[in-house]
Amino acid sequence: RGFVYDSRNNLQMRGLVVLLISKAAGPSTAELSFQHNMVSGIYSSQRSLAEITELIHTAFLVHRGIVNIGELKSCDGPLKDMQFGNKMAVLSGDFLLANACTSLAQLQNTKVVELISSAIGDLVQGIYYENSKSSEENCLTDDIGISMWKEQVFLSHSALLAKSCQAAMELAKHSAEIQDMAFQYGKHMSMSHKLHSDLQPFVKESSSDTMAFSLNSAPAVLHQEFLGREAWIKQIRELQEAIKAGKGVTSAIDLCRCHGNRALAALERFPPSEARAALANIVYAVTRF
Repeated sequence: RGFVYDSRNNLQMRGLVVLLISKAAGPSTAELSFQHNMVSGIYSSQRSLAEITELIHTAFLVHRGIVNIGELKSCDGPLKDMQFGNKMAVLSGDFLLANACTSLAQLQNTKVVELISSAIGDLVQGIYYENSKSSEENCLTDDIGISMWKEQVFLSHSALLAKSCQAAMELAKHSAEIQDMAFQYGKHMSMSHKLHSDLQPFVKESSSDTMAFSLNSAPAVLHQEFLGREAWIKQIRELQEAIKAGKGVTSAIDLCRCHGNRALAALERFPPSEARAALANIVYAVTRF
């Protein structure tokens, strides 16, 4: 439930938008003979499309829950449990995607299949880019610019909703113009949603509640553009130097070594062996600076 809710009040938001835009568009003149299939102004195929959109979104939320085993710490939990959790996340997400694809095929509309399939491809590309950038050490100073930010956000956040809205119009046989308007609404509404989310740490009135934000969020990217590349990097370097100049780093090193010494002291209670030596070597490796 936590994955589906996504920590925000957007549960089934995408499916709801598809239903609402379907109802807003109503029946097309080309589909007059099929109006008896409508319930509350929405075709049954459009309801199925809304469910498919939610299934795809949920599947990717589950897949995003996969953790990088290489970055895990001992406090994160047993390694076997995390590996099992990863396998379950992969299988669960794939199961949802498989169900979505089966339902998509049952709509028997090749253009809709093409639209939603391309949206899945966009999602994969957008999330892959996010993950590849977040693993790089210099991602904090990435010079992406607002135009590239928009392109990335479209792939990872807007494409699914925009193309689902367009597909809903296609199912009702609306004109190309109406389909394009539905696409534009889905695109720009979801872009606004992302911008709203990015802005929360900067506009929230409660100053005592410090919210984390990404330096690749929209306000940070725009600030970088107005400030200029060199001044932006200088500001980040000044922050890093301020932390290095303070007592926080040296205190953290001392605390790290303190815990290391306590770990080595605990090892002394075990009989000498290759395993104990290996455990000691691990401590030495993480306390060497």
